[in-house]
Amino acid sequence: MYAWESGPALVQTVDFFTPIVDDPYLYGQIAAANSVSDVYAMGGRPLTALAIAAFPQDGLHTDDIAQIFRGGFDKLREAGVALLGGHTVQDKEIKFGYSVTGAVDPKRILTNTGAKPGDRVILTKAIGTGIVGTAIKFGRASHDLIERAVEQMRTLNKAAAEAMLKVDGVHACTDITGFGLAGHGSEMAAGSNVTIEIEANAIPIIPGVREIASQNLSGGLKTNREHFGPGVEIAGSVDATLRDLLFDPQTSGGLLISVSADAAEELGDELANAGIQANFIGTVGGHRGKALVVG
Repeated sequence: MYAWESGPALVQTVDFFTPIVDDPYLYGQIAAANSVSDVYAMGGRPLTALAIAAFPQDGLHTDDIAQIFRGGFDKLREAGVALLGGHTVQDKEIKFGYSVTGAVDPKRILTNTGAKPGDRVILTKAIGTGIVGTAIKFGRASHDLIERAVEQMRTLNKAAAEAMLKVDGVHACTDITGFGLAGHGSEMAAGSNVTIEIEANAIPIIPGVREIASQNLSGGLKTNREHFGPGVEIAGSVDATLRDLLFDPQTSGGLLISVSADAAEELGDELANAGIQANFIGTVGGHRGKALVVG
């Protein structure tokens, strides 16, 4: 964040990744939704974007490249973001995303370090996109499952962020992306010097993901488990599939919000009114060793 002498503060973020779906237009849409998400998580409004792209010299049709850019542009337009330009390079592997600039009220900026004991924790999207992305690569995902995952990934966090900003009592927020629910949740807890207690049965999972999870674990999931696992305590009653899903890296995931107990019902109502199927998944307690406890 960069604070001006007066007026809103400036926030900037950047994100890009390799294709997670086969359809170039949908890939562009997902990349754009993912790139603007960080600004929403800070309580900001994305304003402008610069495209970042890498394409191979041969083997990719120019129509596919055009569709990637078109998908991203259409999603940015939905978010009210102006595309100012960008930069493209040659690379053996396709990569696409954006650098995004936004504005935020410096008095209301949200970080992932403000959670307080007594808060309730809410998640605005189901998890499991990493599992689906891996399954797509190996042809092991059904058409219906792909459609469900894609629809979620291409959905902006705009409505959820706008609903969140209507409520006083929101103390912390982060978006769930590459580190997975366990990674981003434990980062929020550690940064806030609290322990977040998650109810395993309350975690929303994309329908159909459980059935294919064991055969579609990504390298990123294993890396997340190695890095964040020491700070996470998982009860023996939690099944193996959910243990994996906690560390599943997400693309364009939902917002994880820590809100005071007094304001929790109001936030739930605002999210519901905005059409967001959010789930209260846990509570915040005083620091007691592990950052995240799942049971």
